[in-house]
Amino acid sequence: MTSALPYTKSEAKAWAKETIVDWYDCPVSPFNADDTFNEQGLRDNIDYYVDIGETGLVLGGFVAECWNTTVDEWKRYHEVCAEAADGRIPLHTIIFDPSVHQAMEKLDFVEKLGFVAAEVVTPIVQLRADEEIYDYYKYLADHSNLALLFYRSAVSGHLISIELSQQLSKIPSIVGMKQGSLNHADSVKLRRICQDDFLVSDPIETHWFNDIRFGGQVMYGAFHHILYGKKRGLLEDYTALARAGKWDQAFEIYTALTLVRDLLDEVMLGPLAGNFTYATTLGNVKAWYDAMGLAAGPLRSPMRQVSPEKREWLTGKMQEYGVI
Repeated sequence: MTSALPYTKSEAKAWAKETIVDWYDCPVSPFNADDTFNEQGLRDNIDYYVDIGETGLVLGGFVAECWNTTVDEWKRYHEVCAEAADGRIPLHTIIFDPSVHQAMEKLDFVEKLGFVAAEVVTPIVQLRADEEIYDYYKYLADHSNLALLFYRSAVSGHLISIELSQQLSKIPSIVGMKQGSLNHADSVKLRRICQDDFLVSDPIETHWFNDIRFGGQVMYGAFHHILYGKKRGLLEDYTALARAGKWDQAFEIYTALTLVRDLLDEVMLGPLAGNFTYATTLGNVKAWYDAMGLAAGPLRSPMRQVSPEKREWLTGKMQEYGVI
């Protein structure tokens, strides 16, 4: 297959500002008991994401367990996702490689599959100084046709500075950032000091109501629209009301999600904020998927599985709060 991107590199920022909106969730990857990808489960899940109105998918990252695969497995995963999506939903990938050349190989590969953008995680194994990290991203932007976003989070092992974020925002084909510092004030400041055509996405739904006030247009690389299950209509409703300036009505619906929001924070964002790794929280998310009837399966070796008792407790809470 050949590339057919819907923008040129000079148009990338305008394209992103217009099209990357609403919910770009990061799905988990279903695995079989023998540590192989459950390819049919991947396909079935993508059908579900399309049916519930996901505006885009951010695939292949930490949540997808693609840090724990071989390169060949990584490529097959992306092939299956592209086949399953079949042009029905925009696909982004996540790149995390200390080698800029390996990263370029992956970018070229997914571009040919029809992916339209990529989030690139900070390469901190050797490149730690601001100028070194800048050069890494600049190399990718110069050599790839894809629109790129970067991930500002301690999960990567290094929190990109405010100053470097502003520098990176000026590179033409770097169209945005996932602002995952967990500090909403950072999102507001970065949106103010970066170019108007540069996307700053705060992926935390707790912040989303206020983030809309400050120009937020997408929860990028998040989880909430999928995981809220039968309650996701409330998320959609308060978002629409807030965008219409009906703040009191929007806030009333926002607060109606408090129990579900707190539960998700307890089993996912709490552990994540504690040690800045998804490894200890992914089992909870997979148990959540299983309770919703989505394909998830076990965590890939050597990660520890969630206990049956924890699964039973979580399913009970999800039933109690109307998620399932």
